[in-house]
Amino acid sequence: MLKYMLFEGGLYKHERILEFLEDVGGFLVQKTVAGLDLIMNLALPEEELEGLSKIVSDLKGKLTYAPLVGTEIGVVAPTLSRHHLPHPACDIAENLRRHGAKTNIIGLSRGVGQKIVHTTTKEKELIEEHDIAVFTLGNFETCLLKKTRLFNEIEVPVIVTGGPLMKVIQGAEAYVGGIGRYPERARTGETIDRLREVSRVAGELVEERRREMDLDPLVVDPIIVKGEIERQVPESTEALSPNPVTLKIDGVRVKLLYDEYKDRIGGVDIEGRKLSEFATIKRSLMRNYILVKVLPKSMF
Repeated sequence: MLKYMLFEGGLYKHERILEFLEDVGGFLVQKTVAGLDLIMNLALPEEELEGLSKIVSDLKGKLTYAPLVGTEIGVVAPTLSRHHLPHPACDIAENLRRHGAKTNIIGLSRGVGQKIVHTTTKEKELIEEHDIAVFTLGNFETCLLKKTRLFNEIEVPVIVTGGPLMKVIQGAEAYVGGIGRYPERARTGETIDRLREVSRVAGELVEERRREMDLDPLVVDPIIVKGEIERQVPESTEALSPNPVTLKIDGVRVKLLYDEYKDRIGGVDIEGRKLSEFATIKRSLMRNYILVKVLPKSMF
């Protein structure tokens, strides 16, 4: 089983880490350079962690376990208006990114009004393209309890955030209180701790889902699919995005137009088989991108 790690350090001699990953069958998920600072999302066999830790220690870097690496999370706000969207959604998304996740903020078209609130069919499908959905709701308990119809039919794990300090909310896998609507960035230690709690809970849900998938493994690990797409379809790495081939728990999102590239993506050769033979390839509702979902071995 692969272990997902987050490296933070400098550019100096970081090639040692890349060479080590290549030697032990590990992978570089994402690399971000800011001046002389470097952040890398890594995946490697669990038994090789000790060797990686030694190299990171020599380079005076920091290595942390990051289960959210290799996941795509949708942060859902009731609307795109400034009444609902501002800082809680942005703060939550930023904190999830700092823990390794790829995040997308989604604003609903009919997310207001306790009596008329609902999620449209297309919005539901878009949310379910993600590995986890985080719904950012408001400050009033009665409002939260009446808005469960937003997410009670969503098929991916759901985390709900809101102001009231409740323990659970119907229809969601987890609820994190103490994060209601507020008009400024999170600055206090208490608020930042609540943001970290969202990331911690998301990490637990991801670990649980990966353990379940180990009982019926995928035909090919999605990270291998990602690497082969990048190698065999060079255009996939040229998209104007910091993460043009986004790794997911059970597949990848390729930021190329579906109509132009679906056949090339489906024809990518992996271990002597075409990708389309063991994965579903469909049009994403996000900008007509390509969504690839690898099938489990039990289907063959």
